[in-house]
Amino acid sequence: MSNALSLFDGLAAQAGLSTDGFLSTIKATVFPNKGNGATNEQLAAFLMVAKQYNLNQLTKEIFAFPANGGIQPVVSIDGWMKLINSHPDFDGMTFADVLEGDKVVSITCKIYRKDRSQPIEATEYMAECKRDTQVWKQWPRRMLRHKAAIQAARYAFGFGGIADPDEAERSQVIEATAIEETIVPQGLLDAAEKYASHGMESYGAYWKQITVEERKLLKNHHDGFKSQAKQVDEKLADEAIERLAESAEVVAE
Repeated sequence: MSNALSLFDGLAAQAGLSTDGFLSTIKATVFPNKGNGATNEQLAAFLMVAKQYNLNQLTKEIFAFPANGGIQPVVSIDGWMKLINSHPDFDGMTFADVLEGDKVVSITCKIYRKDRSQPIEATEYMAECKRDTQVWKQWPRRMLRHKAAIQAARYAFGFGGIADPDEAERSQVIEATAIEETIVPQGLLDAAEKYASHGMESYGAYWKQITVEERKLLKNHHDGFKSQAKQVDEKLADEAIERLAESAEVVAE
């Protein structure tokens, strides 16, 4: 923890802020949810990456993105261009577009290093990269060019431990999809359906006695089983009313 405090103090001094003021500013501007729930360990890890790559957090060259219950350092395109242009071996870059009519099929980025005889290149394909988001709809060529440049930079200079904003968003979607597609044991589903078939009182008692983990597994099915149980109760109520009506008719006769 003392190393983290030294890091905080040093970066705060560089920014001309008090340590508490610096940490509050970082959490409020570059962390998700204004840093609510962020630990000092997460903050220290993030700042160490920013310091390693000499990226400015306050100008959003690097920021924190929620991932797997923690944070992922994400570098904006401005940050990536700073990394590329400031590398001592960088000797230029070129782009080549492949078109079909007026549609971009792919973009290749070549990065030249002063200590290499051949350029390092990476090709990104529109069919693989394009997403149904506003920025991809509005600026597809720009976004694909960014993807090609970032991937080529990784190959050329070995940048690791950082992602670009598009990658971070994709990983979040994949994570959410994986949670939604979690396989629920058939025995758990069968038990839930069995109790739901006896009405809400039965299903409610079952729901209370299963574990938290089992409830998480059944989360996407819970409303359906409740609806089934309510329909059973309604059917039983209707049948009871019919029996009472029949009894009343018999007495009247």
